[in-house]
Amino acid sequence: MRTAKSDKAIVIWLLTGAFLVASMVILGGITRLTQSGLSMVEWKLIIGSVPPMNETEWQATFEKYQNFPEYKKLNIHYTLSDFKSIFWWEYSHRLLGRLIGIIFLIPFFVFLVKKKLDKPLTKKLLFILFMGAFQGFLGWFMVKSGLVNNPHVSHFRLAAHLLTAFFLFAYIFNLALVIGWPSKNKIRISYYRQLLNVLLGLIIFQVIYGAFVAGLKAGLFYPTFPTMNGALMPDVINNSFVTEGWTSLINSVASVQFIHRWLGITVWSYVVLMGVLYAPSMAGKIRSSFILLGIIITIQALLGIFTLLYSVPLTLGVLHQLGALLTLMAWVYAAHISRLA
Repeated sequence: MRTAKSDKAIVIWLLTGAFLVASMVILGGITRLTQSGLSMVEWKLIIGSVPPMNETEWQATFEKYQNFPEYKKLNIHYTLSDFKSIFWWEYSHRLLGRLIGIIFLIPFFVFLVKKKLDKPLTKKLLFILFMGAFQGFLGWFMVKSGLVNNPHVSHFRLAAHLLTAFFLFAYIFNLALVIGWPSKNKIRISYYRQLLNVLLGLIIFQVIYGAFVAGLKAGLFYPTFPTMNGALMPDVINNSFVTEGWTSLINSVASVQFIHRWLGITVWSYVVLMGVLYAPSMAGKIRSSFILLGIIITIQALLGIFTLLYSVPLTLGVLHQLGALLTLMAWVYAAHISRLA
């Protein structure tokens, strides 16, 4: 039977899980930015949790890596020491994924055995476990795309992997809010919810195109703002559209960066417009949640600009990914507050 005490424990567990998923996203960003994601060419759920323990095992692992295109085409100059430096990032990323699974599974079964979960909550938690496993599969599916002739992961698979992680983070965080701070009534501020839903759609598209930019390394091109090397829309965008058609909007480096830029401007402008038109009439807590959302989106927009201007340095790239997570977190909080009002 669920009690206030058990609910508190569940909330702490869920918030811990949300934090770990966010950490997984950040660590994944570091792995990508350090070009470490293809360093582990095997996918072993149990055995793969143990790293090489001596020089013989390290050499054997390195020799496996040498059989794949990333080494042959990009990193043929790598020594064993160089390989270790990229191996540890990917290993840490996979190890954290396993740790998240353990931290979710063990308390889940403890709560279940002690009958602290009702049927609706059990279904939601099982869905989280399923999505976590699916996220692991998408990670393997993404890495597999870079172990063939082209030593780069598919930007479509990267987008699916990232979007699923963002969804999982938001779902867990929202569930923690619902359990820990339940709605006292069923009143909805409909117009505010509609505004937030439109904003969510824009954020989702921005995350997808952010993944496209990352996967295509489009952030390394056109390091100027607001123009793209002096032009609002470079000729190459029109030329690629003529030759490739609509697919250029998801495959062309210039087109993808152009769309990501203007989606970011659109998201920021939309929030500003919401503030001008609706903030004065919002209730206290809703206004505060909206102001928080606006501040985070403004910071995220600035991070995106500086990340571009400095050609995606590791620190700014990671902060920009963290900003996207905080944006989604602020949106979930604002949506929850609108249900409480």
